[in-house]
Amino acid sequence: MQVIFGVIFHFIGGFASGSFYIPYKKVRGWAWESFWIVGGLFSWLIVPPLAAWLTIPHFTEIIKATNGNILWLTYMFGLLWGIGGLTYGLGVRYLGVSLGSTIILGLCAVFGSIIPSVYYNFFPKAGKDTFSTLLHSHWGQMVLLGIAICVAGIIICGKAGMMKERELVAGKADVADNKDYRFGLGIFVAIVSGVLSACFNFGIEAGKSMADTANELWKAAHPGQGNFLFQNNVTYVIILWGGLSTNFTWCMILNARNKTFGDYTNGSKPLLRNYLFCALAGTTWFLQFFFYGMGESRLGNGASSWILHMAFIILIANTWGLLLKEWKGVSRKAIGTVVAGILTIIISVLVVGYGNKVKPKAQSENPKVNNTTIKQSVIQ
Repeated sequence: MQVIFGVIFHFIGGFASGSFYIPYKKVRGWAWESFWIVGGLFSWLIVPPLAAWLTIPHFTEIIKATNGNILWLTYMFGLLWGIGGLTYGLGVRYLGVSLGSTIILGLCAVFGSIIPSVYYNFFPKAGKDTFSTLLHSHWGQMVLLGIAICVAGIIICGKAGMMKERELVAGKADVADNKDYRFGLGIFVAIVSGVLSACFNFGIEAGKSMADTANELWKAAHPGQGNFLFQNNVTYVIILWGGLSTNFTWCMILNARNKTFGDYTNGSKPLLRNYLFCALAGTTWFLQFFFYGMGESRLGNGASSWILHMAFIILIANTWGLLLKEWKGVSRKAIGTVVAGILTIIISVLVVGYGNKVKPKAQSENPKVNNTTIKQSVIQ
């Protein structure tokens, strides 16, 4: 049952992530940078601490008791992820929800799985798997096979994107439904986004001691009830500060350069409607990780959870792409090609997930909570 609930939570999180950009399409008369940062304020500044406050009593004490180096590293991964999140919005804008999300999330799944092992090959750490381990173990070879399949899927999707671009130029596809489509720029942005978006997973790992503390405090207050569903909510607060720093800086630069600061107060535009849809988009975005944390707490395998999360997002994003008619008027051959690429990527993430599932489980010690004051306050 724990695994079933974990899969359900990941599906809900994937649905939230694959759907969050849809409300932005209802915003009228605002530049991209304006609606992106308004939604982002809800995603990264308002909703995360609210979620932590509702689910983790005295979460601020956990943060204060955490080593400064851990907080800094978690924040820095959030900063790098913020660039990935920023370019995700641009990638979806230039490639569409289906193609953009597929390529970005495929790359994110690949790098989220492979980069840590390469790092630990050069800087070994107890309990961490190296790239050499992947090469010389059955489960590791399955992970590498999945990564290779994912690269093939991304190449197939790229071919579909080029076919779509040629048909747009030739006038065979509906330009009105694809007015922002720019394959060359979009694919570059998507690659940058896919690589850096994986840093969110690294941030979760870097700040794991905070989640462990929340989990141990929960177990102390609720004996025999298993892992704490919301343990990652405290870590998200720090990661998303990093994401806010990147996105806010860039959007303010764009507001100044494009003279779009007036968007926020321009009475000739539907301000209430725009703010509401941005708030909905931003809140929906955060819910993906809210439920991701719940799913991970039930599956107990961070790498497999990350892969499963990506697979569900790809499915949902492409379902929206079809419903929004992003491939309207495009030839059946082009649609068939992108569907083949999507299926290939989904197979790849499942193969990687299987590799992590069959990985031998190492014994690990539960973290010790030394801050008695925090523990007593949570238990009470």
